[in-house]
Amino acid sequence: MSIRELRTLEASEEDGRAHAGYYLVGVMEGLREGADTVQRTGGKPPFCVGRRRFEPAMARSLYQGELTRHAGLYEADMPVQLVMSAALQNAYRCGP
Repeated sequence: MSIRELRTLEASEEDGRAHAGYYLVGVMEGLREGADTVQRTGGKPPFCVGRRRFEPAMARSLYQGELTRHAGLYEADMPVQLVMSAALQNAYRCGP
């Protein structure tokens, strides 16, 4: 789903904002599972949650924060997954 499609979903239905939120949670959790799988198989994950807080309620703020910080970077036709992936990489950096 593109950024534009997500915005349209949020605005078009009575429950659009809730549905968009569920979508963002699904994207966030899917990206985490992918990162965990990479780590379990011996690879370097794109982000590392560790013992830090990682909750579904954080999905929208992570996404919106990334869009706000890099307002000129993302175009409306870019995928939501790209934005969320960058948000997670910035929020949960791997390191010592």
